[in-house]
Amino acid sequence: MRNQVLDKNLRLMVFKSAEDLGRKVDEHLLNMYGLDKELNTFIIPIKENFFEDGHFKVEINETVRGKDMFMLTDMGNYSIEYKMHGLINHTSPNDLMVELKDGIGACNFHAKSINIVMPLLYAGRQHRKNTRENLMCGMSLHELDTMGNIKSFITFDAHDQGVEHSIHNMEFENIFATNYILESLINDLTVEKLKNLVFVAPDNGATGRRNVYLNSFNSKFIHREAGSFIKQRDYNNLVDGKYPVVAHEYCGNSKLDGFTAIVSDDMVSSGGSMFDVIEELHKRNVKHIFLVTTYALFTKGIDKFQEYYDKKMFDGLYTTNLSYIPEEYQEAEWLHVCDCSKLIAEVIYNLHNDLSLAKIIGDKSYPVKLVEEKFMNESE
Repeated sequence: MRNQVLDKNLRLMVFKSAEDLGRKVDEHLLNMYGLDKELNTFIIPIKENFFEDGHFKVEINETVRGKDMFMLTDMGNYSIEYKMHGLINHTSPNDLMVELKDGIGACNFHAKSINIVMPLLYAGRQHRKNTRENLMCGMSLHELDTMGNIKSFITFDAHDQGVEHSIHNMEFENIFATNYILESLINDLTVEKLKNLVFVAPDNGATGRRNVYLNSFNSKFIHREAGSFIKQRDYNNLVDGKYPVVAHEYCGNSKLDGFTAIVSDDMVSSGGSMFDVIEELHKRNVKHIFLVTTYALFTKGIDKFQEYYDKKMFDGLYTTNLSYIPEEYQEAEWLHVCDCSKLIAEVIYNLHNDLSLAKIIGDKSYPVKLVEEKFMNESE
């Protein structure tokens, strides 16, 4: 416990899209200040109005003058319903982005500072320009950058951190939840499964993340291999907004008999590429396969994941609660959702108190310590 007084200059604006996550963040912040969660809260009351013509309006029901405002939103939450011309609609990232900007406008120039916490970066995959298309992610960040009074923008595992080059006036903090995911994974794996590991990138864009996981297991007890897949696409056809993958070519040591594979990426969308990777790894006699991703979006549901799990094609998928996952999905035996609300609370606390984020970004030696502790305990 750091303090026992409610910091009246710190306030959270938690949108409906991040309601569950926001409550947990609030509890962690209250614990940091040594306060009773039954009597205190950092969450400021707001009203989110969805009008029948499709417009949104955010009303703040408490003064924000002189406050450090931290706005928490989840661009991936499609569960919120609203009526438009009598039709039931579900919120899209576009809706939630407009709502965020309305919340910013509602307290701009009254608040001391505005800090945006957007774990799943809006339009994060639209990070580079290939043909006649817009750089939506950079354009949106630039727009926020020019709104004034925004001190910092906090996101988690951005698809491409290079998008920060589009902003000049606000801080851009890209935080990774690697240690939270690995702690859960390592605790679940047996020593036998940890002895021989192959770290796999499902495509070229994921090799950086693959290397982070590879180096996180740099222990004398483990034999490590690295591999990656190259996607061959059909550029003559566009299906569901993407050029379909026609083949995956594996690069790396193909002698993987009995290995445990850890396949890592920033997000899993429909899962199509992951299923191809799983099948290719089985052809190389990999014994166990674990999928690791910051965001499990499941855009086409989880039925095929369940089918592959029932066929013993993979052992589990480890992800975070940084974006919406339906409760019924979370009941799946193979899905492991790691709670990152404490990480967000730590980031907010340190930014509010002008403290360094270095320790929060993560002790890169922590996973190795967990692994070696597991092996040492096994040998005793």
